Amino acid sequence: MTTQSIFKGLLRPVLVSALFFMLLTGLAYPAFTTVAAQLLFPFQARGSLIERDGLVIGSALIGQHFTRPEYFHGRPSMTLGADPQDPSKSVSQPYNAGASGASNLGPTSQKLMDQVSARVQAYRHANGLSADAPVPVDAVTASASGLDPHISVANARLQLARVARLRQIPEATLLQLVDAHTSTRTLGVLGEPRVNVLQLNLALDARQPSIAVNE
Repeated sequence: MTTQSIFKGLLRPVLVSALFFMLLTGLAYPAFTTVAAQLLFPFQARGSLIERDGLVIGSALIGQHFTRPEYFHGRPSMTLGADPQDPSKSVSQPYNAGASGASNLGPTSQKLMDQVSARVQAYRHANGLSADAPVPVDAVTASASGLDPHISVANARLQLARVARLRQIPEATLLQLVDAHTSTRTLGVLGEPRVNVLQLNLALDARQPSIAVNE
């Protein structure tokens, strides 16, 4: 048997096998998982999108940069974006989903320590806390992705007095709203209880309309 005949004998099964797995893994499997996800988990399969008045305003999986004092604030974000004045440079662009990432500053970085110290002081000042009041770590450090949509329950409760005062809502009423938007541990054991900032702020606006939710 010549080398040429051996090659011809192997060519057909190789091509058939390649075509079979291309159809199986490239078409059939993605089609099956897409349809199954749309049927079983439609909200998650479509990006966990949140709508208001028929318009998509965000995702439950991606935080937004709230700065107005009458809103609850998320954790810091170190994501960057192109400088509008000079596209060759990068500038701070919190919660930029197209550039997810952290600052890469290590625990011994003086720059990181200075940033955290400044955030601690700003957080205490904004929320009327004493100079030695403990501050939740998620209030002054960014997540690895820079997109974390949640804050800790402790963080939300420390902001409660400020938001209640500016919204003129009784703190007890606002606490009920925070509790209603607190998620428990995943499967009862993974992670910690947490509050989705965008959903909580939307609930605030539903109760007392304010300016654009992503300011």
